Amino acid sequence: MKIIYMGTPDFAVPALKKIDDTFGVCCVFTQPDKKVGRKQIITPPCVKIEAQKRNIRVYQPDTLKSDDVYELIKDISPDVVVVAAYGKIVPKRILDIPKYGCINIHASLLPKYRGAAPIQWSVINGDEYTGVTIMKMGEGIDTGDIIKQEKVKIGINDTAEDVFEKLSMLGSDMILDVLSDIENLSFTPQDESMATYAKMMDRSICDLDFTQSAYMVHKKICGLYSWPIAQTKIRSKRVKIYRSEISTMEGEPGTVLSVDPLVIGCSQGSVRILELQIEGKKRMDAGSFVLGHKIEVNEKIGG
Repeated sequence: MKIIYMGTPDFAVPALKKIDDTFGVCCVFTQPDKKVGRKQIITPPCVKIEAQKRNIRVYQPDTLKSDDVYELIKDISPDVVVVAAYGKIVPKRILDIPKYGCINIHASLLPKYRGAAPIQWSVINGDEYTGVTIMKMGEGIDTGDIIKQEKVKIGINDTAEDVFEKLSMLGSDMILDVLSDIENLSFTPQDESMATYAKMMDRSICDLDFTQSAYMVHKKICGLYSWPIAQTKIRSKRVKIYRSEISTMEGEPGTVLSVDPLVIGCSQGSVRILELQIEGKKRMDAGSFVLGHKIEVNEKIGG
């Protein structure tokens, strides 16, 4: 079976490894190298790095809409194209090339959380479960028919990064099952009335609102880890909050209820801050932060 693989971040690497080990991958399509970090170092995508280790041909077009890319894929004549977090729209004329179509590994229980950031939003919204959907791709964004679906429980302290790793491994196992039975797949249309959209993450959503329940504040901190990171203000300075736990202490929202441990009041309960970083300083545990900045009980934060 001739397989083209399309993917970009580390989420897509386990599936690439397992597909190549089991069936072989004839080539990989991934996003162009990008400048990363403060020093803007040009960095290849994780999928490219893994593909090169395996001596798999790599293509990094700016778009799949060009005639050149269409002709390239048509000439390769794949039996199937597997897509996992590729990050680019696959045009209909490319969807129609493979014998068995284009099959996507999507990190949600579709039709819930179509779009770019399903893992983060499932954690931020406090969902008990998420999962992986293997689907046959259509023209819309994550609108294709469902082939296989499995769910995973989100732990109370699971970060988006934790869930990311769970779903990445689950998806890699599920796609092997699908490819192994490619001749006998069944397809279930999605219920459009149940569809929701998971918009892309950016820093505009990072501010914490301590008038929410402790559960929702904690889940937002978890969901924004490890990017773009939840934030608040302490003495007019921006502070990134990396990790937290739910506390049973009660008090006024946005008020320091304890400094050992560092506990902040919410509308229902409170959150214990475990790791944070004030602007201009290094990331540190909450105990070191309190000692260095002399935070006091009843001090207000946020705003």
